Amino acid sequence: MSEVKVFGMKAETGRWIFVLVGLLMNVCLGAVYAFSVFRKPLEGLWSVSATQAGLPFMVFLAMFAVFMALAGGLVTSWGPRKTSLLGAVLVGAGWILAGFAPNILWLTIFYGVIGGSGVGILYGCPIAVAAKWFPDKKGFAVGLTLAGFGLSALLMAPWMTSTIASESVGVAKTFMYFGVAFLAVLVTLSFGLRNPKPDWKPAGWKGAAAKGGSGVELDRGQMLRTPAFYALWGSYIIGCLAGLMAIGIAAPVGREVALLSSETAAIAVSLFAVFNGVGRPLFGWLTDKITPRGTALLSFALILGASALLYFAGQGSPAVYFVAFSVLWLNLGGWLAIAPTATSTFFGAKHYAKNYGVVFTAYGIGAIAGNLLSGMIHDATGGYLPVFVPVMGLATLGLVVALVGLRPTSLGAPAGPGAKK
Repeated sequence: MSEVKVFGMKAETGRWIFVLVGLLMNVCLGAVYAFSVFRKPLEGLWSVSATQAGLPFMVFLAMFAVFMALAGGLVTSWGPRKTSLLGAVLVGAGWILAGFAPNILWLTIFYGVIGGSGVGILYGCPIAVAAKWFPDKKGFAVGLTLAGFGLSALLMAPWMTSTIASESVGVAKTFMYFGVAFLAVLVTLSFGLRNPKPDWKPAGWKGAAAKGGSGVELDRGQMLRTPAFYALWGSYIIGCLAGLMAIGIAAPVGREVALLSSETAAIAVSLFAVFNGVGRPLFGWLTDKITPRGTALLSFALILGASALLYFAGQGSPAVYFVAFSVLWLNLGGWLAIAPTATSTFFGAKHYAKNYGVVFTAYGIGAIAGNLLSGMIHDATGGYLPVFVPVMGLATLGLVVALVGLRPTSLGAPAGPGAKK
């Protein structure tokens, strides 16, 4: 058999370029996390409320989750390159059209619906490619690929803020200019995505099942008949919901609980974004080493500890605030690596794109519920510390779900041509 070459290099070396391509793609896709810099300018531009100004962001997250689930079949039938190109065009079009929106409704349609659906279609492509090129270290490779999404706000927010503030640009043209840039970058990078041949394996790798896995190849229907899927899906909801409940209030907690200045609280949020990015390769690597179940248990224990620390010792303590929120942001990023790695580990790589599309609906549920619940609890109690009581409860529930359900024995014995006996 002739030696496999990737970008003119041995496959074991050249395959890392796919990780770099995916990381750069995710820097563009993750710009949605910098949307907060648009909210105040939009309120002033169209005289809308804070709730209305946040509507494009909420719709974007919803469309992201919905189209991530729907696009899994496209990755399988079209391949990652064509699917990625479709997503890239929609992302660019959404941002560009947002620059011409005459009001908040049209901005929600252009940015939220079109841009969000594009991100949902494209998001799974570099993840699927990384998982297939790195069967020997899929968690670490997927985590590195996704690090760009977590770090994007750190890079994009200052750049977008200065562009919005420019008298010659303003808020509308900022959407348009970044849309043109994203379109060019994402379309170019899409041509760099491709899967290995089905029988390809890294040199020296024996093809052993990943730690905590079972070696089966299940399609979407078979996966949905296993207890392990519901344990993973439930854990993912809890991890995202608990993380986003806390993360969505990071800045006001810094000001009102830790008693930081507005400037220091803003700097803190930028610091936390680094932990969000680092959490993805770190927890991906841990998933490879100590199994999805072990990593999930560690994550929920850390979320429980950080929330308890904030609730019982956070008032007036900047040190507690920085430590606890760093841990919470680290773990939210971590779940965006644990879940895709666990999907491949438990259910196989063959149908990964379709399977993870379904699993990822947990993120949408967690994102929307987390943001709504934190606001409702604050409105009902008048403070932010009570938010961490349900976070502690959710983390405890997550420990139980992960302990009982996140293991190969909960896969059962699904019938069908894709299941191994």
